[in-house]
Amino acid sequence: MSKAEHKARAEAAAAEAAQIERPLVERAQAGDRAALRELLGRHADALFAQVILPRVGERATAEDILKATMVTAIEKLDTFSWQGRSIYFWLRQIAANKVIDHHRKNQRGRRLADALKNEAEVQAPPGPGPEASLIAAEERRLNGERIAQTMAKINPRYRRAIEMRLVEERSREECADALEVSVGTFDVLLFRAVRAFRKSFGER
Repeated sequence: MSKAEHKARAEAAAAEAAQIERPLVERAQAGDRAALRELLGRHADALFAQVILPRVGERATAEDILKATMVTAIEKLDTFSWQGRSIYFWLRQIAANKVIDHHRKNQRGRRLADALKNEAEVQAPPGPGPEASLIAAEERRLNGERIAQTMAKINPRYRRAIEMRLVEERSREECADALEVSVGTFDVLLFRAVRAFRKSFGER
């Protein structure tokens, strides 16, 4: 396609968006639910197929991200201002950010899973045994979603100890300073935090 053809197509798309979408945006921002559904429905398939699914690979995950995208779009619609082109580009940015958040969450979950596995190896009794086998089997089932849910359930002070020492990999001294305790007290706190995490995780 030549530059002239590309420009003509872009101008046509902008004109169509101005004619069809701008009134929908204005109605939706005024509280018209039917206009909101129509506006988001115009772009849902494209967001799913072109932006989200290719970047996550799993259909179920992509569907969840699309839903999260739409929720955020609804919550922030009043911040959208017409810039002479389709609202699709605004929605696309929201979707892209949701995909990034998803990957960051998974990466953080993997780091925490590895850290907890290492901690289990230090604290488990030496040699093969039922306890060590159970710990190993349970740690293998760790995943980002379950970790996030479990972390949200435990004591906030325990959660912070795990995050600082095992995820952020801060020194024991830094962690102790942040929590305003001695290093020895922090070691006990971390031990209890990991134990609480495992107990909560095992109850699911």
